[in-house]
Amino acid sequence: MEIDTIYNKSKNTLHDKSGKKVEDELLSGKRKEGEVLENGLKFKVNWERGQKTGFFIDQRVNRSLVEHYAKGKKVLNMFSFSGGFSVYALRGGAGLVHSVDSSAHAIDLCRENVALNFPGEERHEAFAVDAFEFLQEIDQKYDLIVLDPPAFAKHQRVLNNALQGYKKLNQKALEQIRPGGLLFTFSCSQAVSKENFRKSVFAASANAGREVRILHQLNQPADHPVSIFHPEGEYLKGLVLKVN
Repeated sequence: MEIDTIYNKSKNTLHDKSGKKVEDELLSGKRKEGEVLENGLKFKVNWERGQKTGFFIDQRVNRSLVEHYAKGKKVLNMFSFSGGFSVYALRGGAGLVHSVDSSAHAIDLCRENVALNFPGEERHEAFAVDAFEFLQEIDQKYDLIVLDPPAFAKHQRVLNNALQGYKKLNQKALEQIRPGGLLFTFSCSQAVSKENFRKSVFAASANAGREVRILHQLNQPADHPVSIFHPEGEYLKGLVLKVN
């Protein structure tokens, strides 16, 4: 496969201590957006305006797991961004899929990706609204919820606030999900260890007063390897919970 475009997007990710000043820019080619194929599904990607690279390939295995569980379920995809989990859930036979993101641009992109794969699809709706506000009154409407928020902690100095944020978010979802429902919950904060994330979800479960079992413990795929000398490189961690 021939590469026609190279885009350097390091301005907001390269650490200040590196001493390097970089700008986001095209290094080769002219395109600022394109289309990718993942497990037979199509997604539009804007690497200039989108979050990070414009598409999070590190979640592709976990998206497939949502597809596996989605049949007949009412699915809520929080922090949906470009709608990856939503599109997989639709292909998996979900009864309905609702996508929520605070960014109107992200919601537009999510709708485009649903239409790209399922023209005229009526099972999907998307909402540009704050996640915590949306979760306040869903009243056990959903039996599969995906929580894939942006990083709550990029540095150790905000770790405690991040852990409280994860606890609050997961508690609200656990309180509102249908009995027998599945919660896919993730953290992509490298400063948050698997142990600390799990403790936050444990506290959320206790506060919600629900019986919770772990069905799967998830992480990043093999093409995102972790150096043994840099444990923070294991940034993506997730749990699939059965909630009664």
